[in-house]
Amino acid sequence: MSSAPKKNQVTTGLRRRGNLLAAALRPPARTPARTRDDPSSGEGGDDYAPSQVPRLVESPVFVLCSVRSGSTLLRVLLNSHTEIRAPHELHLRHLKVKPSRDFTGDVMGELGLNVKELEYMLWDQVLWYELQRSGKSQIVEKTPSNALVWRRLAAAWPQARYIFLLRHPASIVESVLARRKNSVPETVVPEILRYAESIEAARNELPGVTVRYEDLTTAPEQVTKEICSYLGVEWEPGMLEYGEQDHGPYRAVFGDWGAKLKSGEIQAPRPLPDPDTVPPELRDVTRAWGYFDEP
Repeated sequence: MSSAPKKNQVTTGLRRRGNLLAAALRPPARTPARTRDDPSSGEGGDDYAPSQVPRLVESPVFVLCSVRSGSTLLRVLLNSHTEIRAPHELHLRHLKVKPSRDFTGDVMGELGLNVKELEYMLWDQVLWYELQRSGKSQIVEKTPSNALVWRRLAAAWPQARYIFLLRHPASIVESVLARRKNSVPETVVPEILRYAESIEAARNELPGVTVRYEDLTTAPEQVTKEICSYLGVEWEPGMLEYGEQDHGPYRAVFGDWGAKLKSGEIQAPRPLPDPDTVPPELRDVTRAWGYFDEP
């Protein structure tokens, strides 16, 4: 009697079991990519509950300001203090965590961590590394775009402190137009309004000290003393002689690189714009920041 039929039955059975086993072992379908509106993606969303993960740097200081507001000048003045490390712009928000396997979320979830928390831990590690490298006791981070993600910073560091650096909004627009090639008011004004609205929202919700660029440049001793008092350190006269120290590179993306800053001396601010020249979109925030009082 031929054994071919029995052999075919065995082969078919083995193939069926192999297919079932392969189906059982097949990874689940990939979930849709998270969007910027999903808080767990790390950008956008409304989940800004304070993180419960311990931080290496518990109370960092963030300067919340617009571009072209004098933040690099403030940085080098603070960095001249023996206890304050104020590095070049770190752009923490652009340091991302991207899981490379489908099961990573489940694995990290067992530790109580999601992508957002992992990014916070990465940012914290960067600040801690720079602080340890400097040998100082406090760190100040001044990237202007921090103002656009202040809710994330507040969630990542519930004990963070803030310096709100203001400058006349129309002066900011003038400075951007002068520095940025091919820029036009039609795009710059909405950009500065976005910064200003974010800063004003943060000022209404976060603790901190508010300083104005115009005061920093005309009364630097008074303003830096106020900041030192807020940070709990003694004021040092050497802060005003920032040109005597090396503060790292002056170039694009790292902060201001203009001749005034490189001079090593605090320069007087430009005259304030005439109230009639302030763009209509910026009038409310200009008034809120105390630059003019017309109705």
